[in-house]
Amino acid sequence: MKKVRNLEHGADSLVTVRRSQINPLYTLIGAIVLSGLLTWAPWILPAADVSILQNFFILVIMATMWNLLAGYAGMVSIGQQGFIGLGAYAVLYFAIKGVNPFVAIPLAIIVCAIIALPVTYLLLRLRGGYFSVATWVVANTAMLLILSFTLLGGGTGAALPGLVNLSPDQLNHDRYLATWFVALVVVVATYLLLRSRLGLVLSSVRDNEVASRSSGTKVTSTRRMIFIVAAAGCGAAGAVLAISQPFIQPGNEFSLSWTAEMLFVSMIGGLGTIEGPILGSIIFFALQQWLQNWGAWYLIIFGAVAVSIALWQPRGLWGMVRDKFHFELLPVGYRVNDATQDRVPWEGDRPSWKRRFARKKDAPETVAP
Repeated sequence: MKKVRNLEHGADSLVTVRRSQINPLYTLIGAIVLSGLLTWAPWILPAADVSILQNFFILVIMATMWNLLAGYAGMVSIGQQGFIGLGAYAVLYFAIKGVNPFVAIPLAIIVCAIIALPVTYLLLRLRGGYFSVATWVVANTAMLLILSFTLLGGGTGAALPGLVNLSPDQLNHDRYLATWFVALVVVVATYLLLRSRLGLVLSSVRDNEVASRSSGTKVTSTRRMIFIVAAAGCGAAGAVLAISQPFIQPGNEFSLSWTAEMLFVSMIGGLGTIEGPILGSIIFFALQQWLQNWGAWYLIIFGAVAVSIALWQPRGLWGMVRDKFHFELLPVGYRVNDATQDRVPWEGDRPSWKRRFARKKDAPETVAP
């Protein structure tokens, strides 16, 4: 927190500049406690709840990366499922070659980042809807290339080797912990990235690209970096998705439904916020568990919720909370609050008739020659 002196139309006042309304120490303590509880979840909760938490973390990873790409960088992608599939099949490839699947997770992330680099030179030439459609084309191209490799099972897929030596309980625990730690690293890394100078550059590029370029910002380099980071994050989601299921199939790993879930979660939670994808994932799984026996009404209610929030709360639920209560759990910007109660009014605060009266009263008298 900083206190600075503000000169506003001649009035000298103190303003307080801070990131959050709550003490950062309380946020840190709460995060440590929550992290400890989630780490011990496999030994505390039933296996069914642990499985739900594992799928929840996978969705949080995907939604956080899509939000970073669309909510902060302004690049709306409908092809991130391509990097999810590439991450899953990278784990499968390394496992076939004898690498432990858990050790293959960081290798899969690196592979997705390397693949994303040359792709950016094609995609970043496009804008708007053309960019979105091009990302979908890239995802389909990646799936067709994977289908052509018989080593990876072709169109039927393949079982993930390297996990048969673990007992079922140990395997479930290791799967959950790997997914939880990857989700934690993704959220913390995104938070630190957005608090850096790059986060400010992202906001300026998203809001006004022309003005950002005119101020000297390297727009293309910034977008390329964010696209690679988002691709690596989605590759991480695909990697932990691969170890969470016994069989890897292209139709599942490259499914367009992943992007639909990312979009839904980010939209209802709040684009352009770190907390939004987390809140959206909680709502998504709560609705999923509540509506799982409702048949076709499941999709109808999901669509109604998405349309309602898009119409009446376009900033998402967390955006509503932030705007109304000025509250953020993971703030990446600054807020300026007036530290004085009795501020001296300046001329613009007066009604127009009072300003005219004051000018007449203060005007010097003129004497005719």
